[in-house]
Amino acid sequence: MRTRRGACYSPATSQDGAPEMRRRKRRRIGGGEGSPAGAVEGTAACGGENMFEELPDDLVVSILADVAASASSPADLAGAMLTCKRFRELGESKEVAARASPRCLAVRATAWSDAAHRFLQRCANAGNLDACYLLGMIRFYCLGSRGSGAAMMAAAAVGGHREALYSLAVIQFNGSGGSKDDRDLRAGAALCARAASLGHVDALRELGHCLQDGYGVRRSVLDGRRLLVQANARELASSAPLLLLRAAGNKGHSCLLSDFGCHAAARAKAAEAHAANRFLVEWFASRPIVTAAEGEGEGEELRMCSHGMCGRPETRRHEFRRCSVCGVVNYCSRACQALHWKTAHKAECTPMDRWLENGVAANPNAMAADGDAAP
Repeated sequence: MRTRRGACYSPATSQDGAPEMRRRKRRRIGGGEGSPAGAVEGTAACGGENMFEELPDDLVVSILADVAASASSPADLAGAMLTCKRFRELGESKEVAARASPRCLAVRATAWSDAAHRFLQRCANAGNLDACYLLGMIRFYCLGSRGSGAAMMAAAAVGGHREALYSLAVIQFNGSGGSKDDRDLRAGAALCARAASLGHVDALRELGHCLQDGYGVRRSVLDGRRLLVQANARELASSAPLLLLRAAGNKGHSCLLSDFGCHAAARAKAAEAHAANRFLVEWFASRPIVTAAEGEGEGEELRMCSHGMCGRPETRRHEFRRCSVCGVVNYCSRACQALHWKTAHKAECTPMDRWLENGVAANPNAMAADGDAAP
């Protein structure tokens, strides 16, 4: 193995076979041998940037790839690349971009720029599935580039990215980016089934509702409820540490898992939204959503999914379905509807309050159960 300068990267051996480290000559500018200025200058030359220059390229790339894979934010990789010019050049290699972790790719909407766009594009070109999905979502919903965004999400889905599979299923269910006639319920259900098989909880819940309603698949209420219970069990298992901490502080109270999910597990899941969803939420928090389609309703503001941690906007008027009880909130999917119902909308649905005040719904069992307020 040779270094960038061409020197052999192996220690020299002495006459008795023991390894002997080569001594670097200290460069002294001004002063004699005992000059302090000369000693300081020689130390800097020995332990400064020249040491980085002598490292082999493949070793530097391997180190930067490990930094990208374990980074907790994009700043971690950026800080490593700012070490020197050589690190910055090698940090743009395909090996580093391919191993970037989801947290390393989690670009914030407030810091979006052409440089961030190029960074995600470089990672996507290197085969990073997380970068393909994130950039695909940004292009499809934020930048209005429907074709390239859907193509990037499809590339991630082909590689087995479960978030991309579920997002494409939502697009198929709603016909996003096209007209109402472009909806393909069977394709959406098939994508949900594939994402659910890879462990995506929201896709499993969506598939359960599809089976219950006969939405894109043959109706089977029993199988649908079974999948809903499985989704709740997985959600509860993923948030078990948080629930145990809460249970320790509330002794004497037990949490029962209903047919439509555990409320504490739903709140814990809502706090851990995907980077793409967080980007959409931040992006549209300061930008109005206006339809760009020609014809009726041109220039009218579109709606966001009422589930706060989703961030998906409509791509045409009346794309999302509304709550059948109050008609105020709207959702991009049944999974978002179920999560928002358990965490917030169950206590905010206006007709329920009015019925309770007027005494119309005297029987508590007549109230809508969890998940029954279909959008």
